[in-house]
Amino acid sequence: MVFISKATPGDNDFALWLAPRLEAAGYTVFADILSLEGGTRWRKDVTRTLQDRAIKMLLCCRDSTLASDGVQEEIGIASDLVKQLGDPKFIIPLRLEPYKKLFGIGELQYVDFTRGWAEGLSKLLDTLRRQKVPHDPSNVRIKPDWENFRRRGAIPIKNEPERLTSNWLRIAEIPDVLRYFEPTGAIEREASTRACRAAAFPIEPHQQGLLSFATADEINEALSQVGRFAVKHEIDTPAFVASGFPACGIARQTASNIAYSMFRQAWNRFCRDRGLIEYQYAMNAAGFHTGRDQAAIGQKFPWGRQGDRRASMLRNVAKGHVWQFGVTAIPAFWPFFHFRLKSRVLFAPLNGNEADAPYNDAKKMHRLRRTVCKGWRNKQWHGRIMAFIEMLSQESAFIALPLSPSAVVRLDAAPMLFASPVSTELPNTMLDEEDEQDPTTLGRPEPEEED
Repeated sequence: MVFISKATPGDNDFALWLAPRLEAAGYTVFADILSLEGGTRWRKDVTRTLQDRAIKMLLCCRDSTLASDGVQEEIGIASDLVKQLGDPKFIIPLRLEPYKKLFGIGELQYVDFTRGWAEGLSKLLDTLRRQKVPHDPSNVRIKPDWENFRRRGAIPIKNEPERLTSNWLRIAEIPDVLRYFEPTGAIEREASTRACRAAAFPIEPHQQGLLSFATADEINEALSQVGRFAVKHEIDTPAFVASGFPACGIARQTASNIAYSMFRQAWNRFCRDRGLIEYQYAMNAAGFHTGRDQAAIGQKFPWGRQGDRRASMLRNVAKGHVWQFGVTAIPAFWPFFHFRLKSRVLFAPLNGNEADAPYNDAKKMHRLRRTVCKGWRNKQWHGRIMAFIEMLSQESAFIALPLSPSAVVRLDAAPMLFASPVSTELPNTMLDEEDEQDPTTLGRPEPEEED
């Protein structure tokens, strides 16, 4: 059988996900998650299974797992089995998180699950096939115990509706038309493109002309150093996104990408104008974060337009680092026009009583997010994003993103509400002070990882 070596309870979710999928591929699987009784006898049974029945050991790898006494004991047994079975690939590390190399397994080739469990499973199945691990796809037996164990910790469902707050801001207003401009005389194409990129509002070069929500006067003022432009075509904005612009040779997907780009540029310029801290994340996604000009360290920012007012911190100090909350805004057009907000946390060293420049080390930033934010609950994330939105909108019910001097995309300043037909037994209340009662706002402190 295939033996999964894991830490309890840290790797339980992963083992419950992996084991039945391996069984669905025809493998026989053992994981100690189904052995609920502790003590010497239970440990002997696990050891005997590894020694007498295992043909491969799948080793869950992250620092916390590899530090477990039980896992280290299993690695020692497996190292002996490598010699007894004459199989140098008996241990197959499964990389769940970046981990420090451990003596005895440091040189082994791991299967990477950090990019996604499904992708990791595909690679693991390929590995098992290449190593000719016995399995029988024609005789699949998935133990019901995996799902039964999962259900023991499940939250009961109530047949009562529940109102849910999303991270979507509905687009309440967009310009009626998008215009295609062509030059009235000869222009230098590269100079025109540079001028479009440098303009104070979104302008997209296309073919010999350009696309914009601006009027002709606004375009000619913005690009006066390049030449003169005149309106060649106008198209209804929703129709442009839904169907493209055949008159200009723009297909539907290209049109959607152009609108996405212009709306995102409008959001980014809006945030820059307000002095938020900009940080470039992966895949060209800019995040904008609360800085000293918007909130002091430790300051509570009020939010909640109806009912009881609440307050959440958008900047504070934890473990010697300053964390600063922000968002990346992602325009979307289906099933209706909206912006989706992705929460971000930016870290910077503490310099006296204030934050220094953000860390310019993506790995360090990732480690801090994993450790510092680990203690935040859903209520805290919700409070911070609500406070951030109200900080941007101030007293207005809308956030107006300029697309030109005369045109805006207007967002509701309150996230959209959705209704779930069922709810759970989990409590849905939290006192105002409970959100930030811990001085670090982080709950149980986690050990700092070394560089």
